[in-house]
Amino acid sequence: MTVLTPLFALTALLLALLASVAIWAPRRLPVKLVALFCAFSTLPLSYAAMAGLLSKPKPVALEWWLQQTEEATVLASSLREGEGIFLWLQLGGIDEPRAYVIPWDQKLAEQLQAAGREAEASQGGVRMRLPFEPSLDDREPRFYALPQPAGPPKDGEPPPAELYQHPGTEA
Repeated sequence: MTVLTPLFALTALLLALLASVAIWAPRRLPVKLVALFCAFSTLPLSYAAMAGLLSKPKPVALEWWLQQTEEATVLASSLREGEGIFLWLQLGGIDEPRAYVIPWDQKLAEQLQAAGREAEASQGGVRMRLPFEPSLDDREPRFYALPQPAGPPKDGEPPPAELYQHPGTEA
């Protein structure tokens, strides 16, 4: 939602500029009124379109702003054979997770499922290499399970060692 407001403000500014051109154009009044009506009726339509897109997964091919991202954590996934691989990714440096869709690929789906099973067994997470690169290089898997998390640190120092003394012997 943080991106929606500045984008809508920019759209409104551009439409106001277009409306001012329509007002000052040397045209008849009915033509100017139609141009103003078209410009201002675009405002609620553009806001509704932008708000509607907020809940839809973005195709990874359209991610150009974060294209250089090396890795992402897979928070959730859904596979739809023939349609796509839907991912909920946590990207480094961004607070909110984001929804993306990758075109359907049998190998990638198998990698994701194998990494998910491995992560569940080790109680870890799943990571994705180069989430936005359209690479056909399959030497390294794009999805992999994180290693098992380290156990909690031990509190304080260990108790001192006790020496066993056999009864009846005095040292």
